[in-house]
Amino acid sequence: MRFRNTESAFGLIAKLFHWLVALLVFGLFGVGLYMVDLTYYDNYYQTAPFLHKSFGVLLFVLMVARVLWRWTNTKPAPLATHTSFEIKVAHVVHLGLYLLLLSTILSGYLISTADGRAIDFFGLFPIPSVTGNIDQLEDYAGSVHEILAWTIIVVVVLHVAGAVKHAVIDKDQTLRRML
Repeated sequence: MRFRNTESAFGLIAKLFHWLVALLVFGLFGVGLYMVDLTYYDNYYQTAPFLHKSFGVLLFVLMVARVLWRWTNTKPAPLATHTSFEIKVAHVVHLGLYLLLLSTILSGYLISTADGRAIDFFGLFPIPSVTGNIDQLEDYAGSVHEILAWTIIVVVVLHVAGAVKHAVIDKDQTLRRML
């Protein structure tokens, strides 16, 4: 397997980015759902947000690297069986996912740093607040973060449905190119 993409196939790096981001998104979503119901006396009251923030920062780093990789790499051509409508829908869904992910990460950063405190990245180093202490920022950013996270899940369901359609109904190579 090649590291870089070709005109007909995704390379190992693009596939790793895809699946690592998918794993992180589902993990972050699950932890996010879990931690909103934690009370002060729960065992993971401190640990769950710490991990959610750290993995969110890791997702940001992966997304920046993924975007740079995509810009500097060959993009595999659509399969000959893809209609122009499918190509346009795929483009909109992919662009939407990238924008949603980056916006969700930004809103998470704003929630975490709204009081002026840094994010502790896995206990290794702090990521400082650029906002200082802004009244009600945490609440506004929290509402945006929740809406964006649920929107990501909806768009991911559409993305997966498209991949399944290509594998089961069209019986083409679309899904296999990312495996």
